[in-house]
Amino acid sequence: MGSETETGVTDQGFLPADRIDTSKPHPARMYDYYLGGRDNYEVDREAAEQVMLMAPDARASALSNRAFMRRAVRNAVKEGIRQIIDVGTGIPTSPNTHEVARETAPDVRVAFVDNDVIVAAHANAKLTNEGNSAFVLADLRDPRAILEHPTVRALIDFDRPVALMLVAVLHFIDDADDPAGIVATLSGALPTGSHLILSHVTADFHGYKERAGEDAQHVYRRATAQLTLRGRAEILPFLEGYELLDPGLV
Repeated sequence: MGSETETGVTDQGFLPADRIDTSKPHPARMYDYYLGGRDNYEVDREAAEQVMLMAPDARASALSNRAFMRRAVRNAVKEGIRQIIDVGTGIPTSPNTHEVARETAPDVRVAFVDNDVIVAAHANAKLTNEGNSAFVLADLRDPRAILEHPTVRALIDFDRPVALMLVAVLHFIDDADDPAGIVATLSGALPTGSHLILSHVTADFHGYKERAGEDAQHVYRRATAQLTLRGRAEILPFLEGYELLDPGLV
């Protein structure tokens, strides 16, 4: 039998059954359901179906987001990036960040970061650790803790360019937690030549109606993390200091 670590995850990478809360929908498991995964429960599926009734393109948007991630990672690696910090990585879905990156360069190092023990359990069970990838349990709302984490420092050389990934995560950060400041702190630790890969839920596109966005937010209020919709004007400050590649913020 495996022993339980301080994160609540066994040394075999599993979360004890009595630590899994199935009374509330979980955003990472809902996202897994949007993507057609199996790492979700009835409560997650019901909530995700409610969201899709209000926003019929939610599943297509999730799949599009994964496609964006793959394109952006491939581009970063082709541009010479060999280090990635994937913050808010979520439940691993193949092909994951390290798999995409290593299609082009097998030596890419990846630090996966998330603040959720459920994600940690899946990551420890599914992500291969070959000495050049690791999972770190840390909170995006404390960016310095991420930057100073011993595992991150051991894996990532901050004197060389890094791809910072904030894919579909900042919409779970409330305005009161200063998401722009969080991005600035993380970006400020990276050298010239680094990349920022960022996506965010918005009501600006795809024909969303304001009421539909509000209704979807209401579903997430019952989940373990709430959703904050932002428009283009609110997202652009996250990209300050970076040169936008075509097609820009879309």
